[in-house]
Amino acid sequence: MLSASTPRAQIAAGLMTNAAGQNGAMSDAPKASTATFHVLTAGYYGRGVASTVGLIRDGEVIVVVDPGMVRDRSQILDPVLALGARPEDVTDVVFSHHHPDHTINAALFPAARYHDHWAIYQDDVWTSRDAEGFELSPSIRLIRTPGHSPEDITTLVRTADGVAAFTHVWWDGHGPSEDPYADMERLHASRARVLAVAGVVIPGHGPAFTPSDATPH
Repeated sequence: MLSASTPRAQIAAGLMTNAAGQNGAMSDAPKASTATFHVLTAGYYGRGVASTVGLIRDGEVIVVVDPGMVRDRSQILDPVLALGARPEDVTDVVFSHHHPDHTINAALFPAARYHDHWAIYQDDVWTSRDAEGFELSPSIRLIRTPGHSPEDITTLVRTADGVAAFTHVWWDGHGPSEDPYADMERLHASRARVLAVAGVVIPGHGPAFTPSDATPH
């Protein structure tokens, strides 16, 4: 469930390798390291498009990231149930950006607060706040990573093994090197920021991957 193509051991190794080499770059990392994460469904693009959807837990906080387009809603709901949670148990939903392929199934989680780059939404309450540095829990932090869209944000998750990033600064592990929809100057800066802190990346439309020298910067 973590990923169809990235073994759990490889992810753990990437987290630990990056954590060991952070030094000053760890300033973006959440302070605590008690979260866990799962990829509910890995996205894709080409013949059809689907969002990568993730679930993060830290104590009583249960977060779903980018509940967007999928072939069938069971691809989101069945893994949530398999992890011992119900849709109404989800406390928070994060949108990496407002393209419909990443938001269209948000209503599956009726009790959640919804987070984007500038506010939190719940029921009829709109609470303005900047996503930069906002903590959903001591182990889950949002940062601004514009490029693909001006409003893009990344969800950083610190586990016992290191930091993972749910982000759309890459569509998948191959890039693309040049995002045709992006402000590339801002995207390069956002990629550098994510690479400085994350040992594993969960991209917008693909399985989790461990960054390497071949990862587009």
